[in-house]
Amino acid sequence: MNKMIKWVLAAILLCGAINVQAQTMKAADLEKYAKSKYGDKWLDAAANLASGLTLDKNESLTYQQVIDAPGKTKQQLYVALNYWATATFKDKQAITLNDKEAGCIIISSTIDAIADHTGTLFRYVVSITPVIKLDIKDGKVRITYTVQNYDVLRVEDGGWLGGLGSDNDKQKDQNIYSDGKRMKADKTDRRLYDEQWEIAKHYPFVEKDAQKRTCSKALVMTHAYSNAIIDKVEEAIKNGITGADDDDW
Repeated sequence: MNKMIKWVLAAILLCGAINVQAQTMKAADLEKYAKSKYGDKWLDAAANLASGLTLDKNESLTYQQVIDAPGKTKQQLYVALNYWATATFKDKQAITLNDKEAGCIIISSTIDAIADHTGTLFRYVVSITPVIKLDIKDGKVRITYTVQNYDVLRVEDGGWLGGLGSDNDKQKDQNIYSDGKRMKADKTDRRLYDEQWEIAKHYPFVEKDAQKRTCSKALVMTHAYSNAIIDKVEEAIKNGITGADDDDW
């Protein structure tokens, strides 16, 4: 096989790998992943997870894991993880620190609408912005994944009682709220609010919680995303982005 054919095949594999990586960052794909691991009964799943979860000293939900990479230098691991981070997180602002000498990469990227619950009066759309820290040494990488708050879009009159108006009102609300998004700091509609819910002050860490159903799914999805990230980092460390990222070329 000549060099040109190898280059074309590598490019095809890279595009496929990037697409797969990008998909893991979407809420819809994350939900499928979460359901496959924990089931679709969010209250039960959250209660089961809570027994094995602890908050850190800052009352944040933090996961940490060390992945061994025998025989790989700090530089090799840094290149592989920098490549992975750049390919995975398309937002140019997502990588907040990239220090080759220190062997540290920090990523902060929002996952929109991981939980969307319509209650009696309100609709809640929850997003998270985890901080993912990669510490790199010769032969090992430490991953630290931290989330302190749920970022919440609260829609007043967005509950099922609010949907009892005219057909025109229903259509208007559907157009405004269907994707759970709006421009940041848009205060043109009095029914839209930005809130932050501290994870430590909500279910399952607090039993009596008015947002119990919303926070159950939010917790399970947050936990599932930590697993997905750790799996992808481990794959990048061991096999690279394309599976052909070695020095034999």
